[in-house]
Amino acid sequence: MTKTPTNADLMSIQTATTKPLPLSRVRVLDVSQVMAGPYCCMLLADLGADVIKIEPPGTGDQTRGAVGFKMKGSDSVGFLNMNRNKRSLTLNLKSKAGKKVFFELVKTADILVENYRPGVMKKLGIDYASLKELNPVLVYASISGVGHTGPSADRPSFDLMAQAMSGVMSLTGYPDGPL
Repeated sequence: MTKTPTNADLMSIQTATTKPLPLSRVRVLDVSQVMAGPYCCMLLADLGADVIKIEPPGTGDQTRGAVGFKMKGSDSVGFLNMNRNKRSLTLNLKSKAGKKVFFELVKTADILVENYRPGVMKKLGIDYASLKELNPVLVYASISGVGHTGPSADRPSFDLMAQAMSGVMSLTGYPDGPL
């Protein structure tokens, strides 16, 4: 009787027979939510980076409970897809204990990706100026829908808003109908 291989069996077979991926020596802290940041970090993870997704306690990433394709008793399919190949850690970045753990992770990271509204990371004390003291070679990627300066800098932004403001949305839809 042949045993059906488990996922762990398949992973060990794959690991033993494949070359290291290009980013296998890179550690990324993913302090992002929804789509732009998680998608960016998904690509890095797919290329072998050790991505650690940091989520707030309670709700976690907003897309965990997103409506649409969701399997019963599980996170949304979109969340699962964009967070594949990542490790996950719940940290309260507003607490001293959470920041202490976070700062230790920053010391070992190569890249940090965040997509909070401008000013939020500074308010938490985890902005680039603060973190570069712990890790001077840290690459700090900050994703913003409308930039960090200017009249709309403090506004939250999501995909549809960025599409509408940039005019890209006018390229979708039907010639004689709605978008």
